[in-house]
Amino acid sequence: MNEAPLSVAAVATANPVLVEVTRGTVVESRHRGSIAVVDAAGRVLHQVGDVAQAVYPRSAIKPLQALLLVESGAADRFGLGDRELALACASHRGETVHTEAVAAWLGRVGLSPDDLECGAHLPYDPKSMEALLRAGGHPSTLHNNCSGKHSGFVTAALHLGLPVKGYIRREHPLQQRLYRTIEEMGGESLAATGRGYDGCGIPVFGVPLRALARAFARLDDTAGLTPERADAAGRILRAMAVEPVMVSGHGSFVTRVMQVAGETVRLKSGAEGVYCAVLVGRGIGIALKIDDGAGRAAEVAMAAALRRLGAFTAEQERELAAFLEVPIRNVAGRDVGVVRAAADLS
Repeated sequence: MNEAPLSVAAVATANPVLVEVTRGTVVESRHRGSIAVVDAAGRVLHQVGDVAQAVYPRSAIKPLQALLLVESGAADRFGLGDRELALACASHRGETVHTEAVAAWLGRVGLSPDDLECGAHLPYDPKSMEALLRAGGHPSTLHNNCSGKHSGFVTAALHLGLPVKGYIRREHPLQQRLYRTIEEMGGESLAATGRGYDGCGIPVFGVPLRALARAFARLDDTAGLTPERADAAGRILRAMAVEPVMVSGHGSFVTRVMQVAGETVRLKSGAEGVYCAVLVGRGIGIALKIDDGAGRAAEVAMAAALRRLGAFTAEQERELAAFLEVPIRNVAGRDVGVVRAAADLS
């Protein structure tokens, strides 16, 4: 007889508490989750919680999706540099630096914002949103936090002679190639994992957390990859380090970590509490998922994991202290608690 699937509540309680939120002397909230630390050969070096569970990687997967843009030859054909490759990996905040760069990229390849099928939303950056509204403007696909990724998709489709229209459909040859890339990099079949659609309209599929971590490890330790993919991986890691603001935006956790420790760490966030990282020069990938999807917990958990894996020097830790234990302030600006790593994270 088939066993009944675990309920969401059962899965959530199976994983340990990774992050606590305090208020005064009380732990007010707790966030459970799992973390996989894996090398390029697929060896699980460290784990917390269930790392075999398949999760939707969401935007954390973008550096892996950007491989096709480079290995296909599209990036070279259209003269794309570090800025565009970083944008292909980006979950940006719709700042002018992002929208202008995406617009210039599309113009270079003979396309326009109307060719992006990601939809439009207001800039996530508060100042950029206020400026747009005050000017009487309206959000466009350029402001979508995934516009760089979609620009990469349409550029690759154009180069490969594939239809640009409908590139987000699951059956489109571009999406099929991207799916195979993730299977190859993670080393596990994804045929039986979940299926859905992301916020920007592209197909999503479940990836075991350990496979996701391995895929990121292989961006650094490229043994066994084709020369074209190995070169693409190196160029993507370089672009993220050279242009961290393009990957995320001014002042964000992702940007600050790569500004401070960009020689040894690459980092990418995803919606619903997903984060991935590469320890560059060590061939180690990290993937984590917060069960309740809390972004505040995912950032603190990733910061703590990086610290405990020796990713930061003492000076870098001091520079990133505000992300390792995040203060909670009331409306008057007074500190009333913190978001911190829990003992279970070790």
